[in-house]
Amino acid sequence: MTNTAPRVLLLPGWQNSGPTHWQSRWEVLYGDQRVLQDDWIWPKRGDWMMQLDEALLAQPGPVVLVAHSLGCQLVAAWAAHSRHTARVQAALLVAPPDVERDDTPPQIATWRPIIRQPLPFAAVALISSDDPFCAPERGHAMATAWGAAALELGPLGHLNGDSGLGDWPEGRAVLNSLLSTPDDDE
Repeated sequence: MTNTAPRVLLLPGWQNSGPTHWQSRWEVLYGDQRVLQDDWIWPKRGDWMMQLDEALLAQPGPVVLVAHSLGCQLVAAWAAHSRHTARVQAALLVAPPDVERDDTPPQIATWRPIIRQPLPFAAVALISSDDPFCAPERGHAMATAWGAAALELGPLGHLNGDSGLGDWPEGRAVLNSLLSTPDDDE
């Protein structure tokens, strides 16, 4: 009976997550591992997908993906192409951005179109009602396309460092509930 807890891989969005971001705080508090990218300013979808594959394969056991913003788009694109999705136990998708908006910065416009295939693992999308980068209905539509449960959290901006979430125990509770859902054993 090996009860190996999954490793949490943090997938920051465009420009990475700064020191006040909950992802950075979780890295320190819980020992979660950030997936580093070669270019945070001009992200290339294929390059980011390759980095995720390499980080996942470096883990000895199952992983949980915890994505913020463009990291959510990374999870969807990666899952549609990778042969290693069975290594993922679940994903927490926080503040998925609408990269198909007319005002999308040119640095991330190459992430169009949004990949809208069901994810092959359990997922929950957390959506803010006043996210400046995604209207709630678009966030819900992405979650539906990905087969993810969607939770709208109210007016919390982009759910980032500017949102004042601190260590964000509420987000960690959602992650923990996602991990404790019973599946095939006992």
